[in-house]
Amino acid sequence: MDAWLGAFDGPRARDAFLLQVVMSAPWSVQVDDEAPLTLIAVLDGGACALTAVGVHALARGDVLLVRDTAPYILADAPETLTGAVIGPGQRCSGPDGRDLAQPWDAGVRTWGNDPSGPDRLLVGTYAGRGQVGRLLLEALPPALVARDPDPALLGLLNREVAVDAPAQPLVLDRLLDLLLLASLRAWTTDGPGQAPAPDGVVQEALGLLRASPEAPWTLDALARRTGTSRSALTKRFAAVTGTSPMAYLTDWRLAVAADLLTDRGLTLAAVAGRVGYASPFSLSAAFKRRYGVSPARYREGTVTDVRLAGAPPPRGGAHRPRPRPR
Repeated sequence: MDAWLGAFDGPRARDAFLLQVVMSAPWSVQVDDEAPLTLIAVLDGGACALTAVGVHALARGDVLLVRDTAPYILADAPETLTGAVIGPGQRCSGPDGRDLAQPWDAGVRTWGNDPSGPDRLLVGTYAGRGQVGRLLLEALPPALVARDPDPALLGLLNREVAVDAPAQPLVLDRLLDLLLLASLRAWTTDGPGQAPAPDGVVQEALGLLRASPEAPWTLDALARRTGTSRSALTKRFAAVTGTSPMAYLTDWRLAVAADLLTDRGLTLAAVAGRVGYASPFSLSAAFKRRYGVSPARYREGTVTDVRLAGAPPPRGGAHRPRPRPR
C-alpha cells in the first residue's frame, strides 16, 4: 500500500447502516443524515448526485463517496423535485414531513418507491468518526466517484444486503470496508483526483512514523533512517502529503491518542506514553490546541465531531454551499 493509501487503514465499520434503494423515475432523495462517510453504489440503472462540489452522473457499477456532513441529493435527473428526505438517524420523510419509512419499505434492508424499479442503489454509511480514520477523512475531497471499482464485490454485496441471517451485520460491515478500499484504489489509479506517484523515501518515512509514534523522532533522525538529507526529505514529504514530517507526526500522534481515549481502561498517562508525549499534561495541552477540547471531555463522550483546529482544507477544495432541492 503506497504512502497516500496508508491513511486508509483507519475505518472499521461497526453496525454500519446499509440499505438497498429501489426506484422508478421520477425520483429524488435529499440526504441530510450528517454521516461522516457514505458510499453509494449503483447496482442497476443509473442516478445522478448533486453534492457540495458539483453534479456527478453515475452508471451501473460506479461508487460515489461522500465525506463529511454536508447534505447532498440523489435523483434520476438533476431537475427532479425532491420526493424524500433522509435526516439524522436515517429517518425517512417526504418534503412535507410525512413519514416514509413504512410506505417505502420494500423488504429486508430494502427501501424505495417501487420494489421492482429499474434504478437500484446500495447505500452504506459509516455512523461514527474513527479517530485514526480522521486522517483519511481530511485527505479526501467532499465527494468523489470511483468508476466500476469491483463488479464481483458489488455482486456479493448485492446478494448479502437483503440476507437476514446470524452475524449478518458483521458480514456487511466487513464487505463495506472492502468496498471502500476498492473504491479508493480505483479512484487513485484512474480518477481525476489521482494521488501522487509513490515515493520510496516518503513511504519509508511514513511507515516509521506510523509504526512508532511514541519514538522521540526528530527531522534529523528520520532523515538518517531514510538515507536522505533533511531538506530533501522535507520537500519530498510535502509533495506527497501536503505537510512536513514533524507536522504529520503531530497529526498522527493526536489522532491515535483520540482513538485510544475511547478505551476507558487506559489512563491518560498510558495514552500519552503510547503516542510520544512525556506527560499527561503535555498531551492534554496539545490535544486541546488541536481539537478544541480536553482529552477528559472528549472521553466523556460529550463531543462527537471534533475537528482539526487550524488544519488546511481537505484535498479537493473547500466546502461549497449546500445543494438545494430543484
